[in-house]
Amino acid sequence: MAYLMVLLNIILLVAGQMAWKTGLQQQEGIHMGNLFSVLFSPWILLGIALYALATGLWFVVLSRLPLSLAYPLQSLAYAVGIFAAWYVFGESVPLNRWIGAVVIVLGAMIIAAK
Repeated sequence: MAYLMVLLNIILLVAGQMAWKTGLQQQEGIHMGNLFSVLFSPWILLGIALYALATGLWFVVLSRLPLSLAYPLQSLAYAVGIFAAWYVFGESVPLNRWIGAVVIVLGAMIIAAK
């Protein structure tokens, strides 16, 4: 069950980043002239809410798993984020980033092995 909570935490973190990216794209970036509208855009607020949920869930995870296990597993968010950038936003992801994502996944598997 704790591993499922880590997975949900990762999904919430990546979803929050995707919401922020979407909000910033809609506002054409952030600068002094649009700071207020960016901060209160629905996508940015959604990202903040997702991060708040992720933080609350992280507290639960930390109460059930050692930090030396939970924190490295959370690094899987980087690999999921690369996939999301490619799949959702159509970003071009060079081979070295894909290789890095595989290394992260393999590292998490090694850390999680009993």
